[in-house]
Amino acid sequence: MSALIWLLIALPLAAGAALAVIGTRLNRQAPALGVLVSVAMLGLAVAAASTRPSSSVPLFSGIRAGLAVDGLSAVMVITVAAVTTGVLVFSAGEFGEEENRGRFFGLMLLFAGSMLVTVTATTLPLLLMSWELMGATSWALIGYWWRDPERARAADTAFLTTRTADLGLYLAAGAAMAGGAATLSLDALASTVSPWLHLVTAGIVTAALGKSAQLPFSFWLSRAMKGPSPVSALLHSATMVAAGAYLLLRLHPLLAATGWAGPVVAWTGAVTALLLGMVALAQRDLKQLLAASTASQIGFMVLAAGSGGVAGGTFQLVAHAAAKSGLFLAAGAWLTALGTKQLPSLRGAARTHRLVGACFTVGALTLAGLPPLSLWWAKDDVLAAARAESTGLYLVGLAAAAVAAVYSIKALWYVTRPLPEDPRTGYDTERPGTRRVPATSAAPLLVLAGAAAVLGVLALPGPAAWLRDLLGVPGEPSPKAWELGLAATIVLAAAGMSWWRPFRSRALIPPVLVRWADGWLLGERAAHAVVVRPVTAMARALAVFDDRIVDGVVRQVARGGLALAHKARHVDDSGVDTAVEAVGRGGLAAARQARRLDDGGIDAVVSAVASGVRSLGRWARRPQTGLLHQYYAQAAVGFCVLVLIVLLVR
Repeated sequence: MSALIWLLIALPLAAGAALAVIGTRLNRQAPALGVLVSVAMLGLAVAAASTRPSSSVPLFSGIRAGLAVDGLSAVMVITVAAVTTGVLVFSAGEFGEEENRGRFFGLMLLFAGSMLVTVTATTLPLLLMSWELMGATSWALIGYWWRDPERARAADTAFLTTRTADLGLYLAAGAAMAGGAATLSLDALASTVSPWLHLVTAGIVTAALGKSAQLPFSFWLSRAMKGPSPVSALLHSATMVAAGAYLLLRLHPLLAATGWAGPVVAWTGAVTALLLGMVALAQRDLKQLLAASTASQIGFMVLAAGSGGVAGGTFQLVAHAAAKSGLFLAAGAWLTALGTKQLPSLRGAARTHRLVGACFTVGALTLAGLPPLSLWWAKDDVLAAARAESTGLYLVGLAAAAVAAVYSIKALWYVTRPLPEDPRTGYDTERPGTRRVPATSAAPLLVLAGAAAVLGVLALPGPAAWLRDLLGVPGEPSPKAWELGLAATIVLAAAGMSWWRPFRSRALIPPVLVRWADGWLLGERAAHAVVVRPVTAMARALAVFDDRIVDGVVRQVARGGLALAHKARHVDDSGVDTAVEAVGRGGLAAARQARRLDDGGIDAVVSAVASGVRSLGRWARRPQTGLLHQYYAQAAVGFCVLVLIVLLVR
């Protein structure tokens, strides 16, 4: 039984690594191989969800690497595998043979494998390893077109922002060990003694909020939209950004144990859902609108985790994954065909490409939370948990749901308008369009749109009770009839207003937030002012210190050694010659011997010291290249060396 769970994660990791290394040598076969592996992975995920395998092997002394599929993991492994399969099928027609398709499909499978480890890990060290791999592969995928400097900088921004938050996991691991959770099992973290319990929780919460693009980390998701559309469909709607929400749902007992973490997480999610919804409302770029809406929708999952609504948060995660993946793929199909993702230029796109338009319509209506589609039910489950926690949380959540309806209908309004007289004048703003949608796009778009529409059945009384039992939370609150009616009324009113008065939707944002909303609340500027500039200034100061003080001392020591050697030799020559003249031929022999000792010994030692210092200086400067990826590789090598020391030195 345990072999199944190892095979589930080993297949995408091994196949992905092989394809990424082979690269262009299997360029024609890479899409078919990638899809084949993803289909096999989906089959293994369904089998694992049915049989619930688990396994545990020694990792370090007293610490094990554990994997298990329980109720929450069962939902997640199927979601990850299904979305990955759909995205890879779509990607098979999206990338031509001039692209390095082996590297793309390999990295996508590596990411999927790391995500599967993340959702099945039962111990913190294994979670840390998969978390790191997920971050590294996401960086490579966002910067897939790395020859474009702007895309490379966008990948760096996303990577550095999430990596900063990821340090919280290391803080949590250290605090857990100090607090008595020696095995680092996720289930044991809530039993960590105080005050270490609070450090563990703070680290977990920080890492989760960073990965899920919640405030104040949301801005990295905007930059990540520079990556290919299939990357956005997989990483930034269903998997990577959902990983943080999943972790908070998984560790809800830890949040409850502190007393403060639950309310902090819930309010962070609620405020993010509302403010990032306003950011989405202000966007004119379709991918930027979808990205901001992703952070907003993830906010509902985080709200559920903080309020104790594990079932509602899980339902929201699955429904959002289906709807948003389909929307990103539809945006990618239009970008390929029309060469633009600007909403004014996409007028009538749904009429030009009807299948894509129909699937986009279903996804947008689902994202709007209109009844009876899946996200309406899911949001009501989340809001029921929020109301049980705080009336204020419930009201903010309702407001965020209304804003979600407005920005979703706004996007739908543009793409369904009649075609303008000369639509081609708005095309090709991003790249030359092909004017056709690949045939491989149809199947994944239809499946994802269908899933977004029908997953609402999970909220019906029977399936809802089954889902709560599956997740082990049978007593969680469910929405009352008046809550369902109130939410539906508010959402329908907001959607109607957005449809009939589309150009007034921007007026819903308070004037003071309009400028901030256009720039994603100016989060990146704030990060540069508070973090980047001070760190850069410190780095420059340290570089000056290194060049002028450390290197200067090394150079002065070397020069002093050489000068001392020359002076000693001069004194020695003068003294010995005088002594030879004084004592005669017998002293001359002794002087010659002393000179040999001096030349071959003292001078040689001094010269060797000077040469060694110069060599050490040259070697010390070699790693200082200023290239981020080389520093990251050096850190990875150092981490591997430390692991070997831990394993070999008992």
